Amino acid sequence: MKIIKDKSFGGERPLFGVKGVRMENIEITDGESGIKCCEGIEVDGSRFYGKYPLWHVKGSLITGCYFAAGSRSAIWYSDDMVMKDCTIDGPKFFREMKNLTLERVTVNDADETFWNVEGLTARDVVLHEGTYPFMNCRNIFVDGLKSDSKYVFQYCTDVEIHNAEIVTKDSFWECERVTVYDSVLDGEYLGWHSKDIRLVRCHIAGEQPLCYMDGVTLEECTFDPACDRAFEDSRGINAEIKGHITEIKNPVSGRIHAGSIGRLTYDDFALGHDCAVSEG
Repeated sequence: MKIIKDKSFGGERPLFGVKGVRMENIEITDGESGIKCCEGIEVDGSRFYGKYPLWHVKGSLITGCYFAAGSRSAIWYSDDMVMKDCTIDGPKFFREMKNLTLERVTVNDADETFWNVEGLTARDVVLHEGTYPFMNCRNIFVDGLKSDSKYVFQYCTDVEIHNAEIVTKDSFWECERVTVYDSVLDGEYLGWHSKDIRLVRCHIAGEQPLCYMDGVTLEECTFDPACDRAFEDSRGINAEIKGHITEIKNPVSGRIHAGSIGRLTYDDFALGHDCAVSEG
């Protein structure tokens, strides 16, 4: 493999079309599309400042790199990428991709990041700020995620998440086939309009969680006292709740069992009364 080391590149497309190249301690400075239409590359210990530096790349390993705020929209249309031990300060990363793996990556401006990615594996990833990360992603595996971004995981399918701390609002909207294990999900309107959602040993916080759903399973989950009007207009519920839940409102069908229930509310707008609710 050819090695390019200790060099700085600027301008338009300085490394266009390279194949089978390892880059060490390089800088992509100003300009656009520094590494474009490339294949089989490795980049280590390098810094990116210009726009769109990694587009249309097939097969890459990115390690120990820094992406500055000016490197916005840096990685699109690139398949079979592994990224490890990197820090990203730019928004709108990782779009229209297949087979993306991240390990120990911090994204400090996660605005509109991870859009339309199919086959995403993320381990020990941190997301800060921004809106709508993971929009329209498919086949996701996450183990270790800390996120304070807004509106995470919307329109996603086939998702498995472990050991996450997600502080947000409107998360997991209009998703299908999602399982979350051993995680904290803190934010209003969790899971609305989603289908086939399973939460295992999770702690749920925020108002009006798990409403307008079709098929929601909870196993050994706990609820924050501020969670009100849970399960409104949801169908196919199978919920085992540890401890107390403040309010359950207008569940349509299924079963809910909790240690104790503050209020069970059915009002004139209830769509059904076929949910078995019990406590003790």
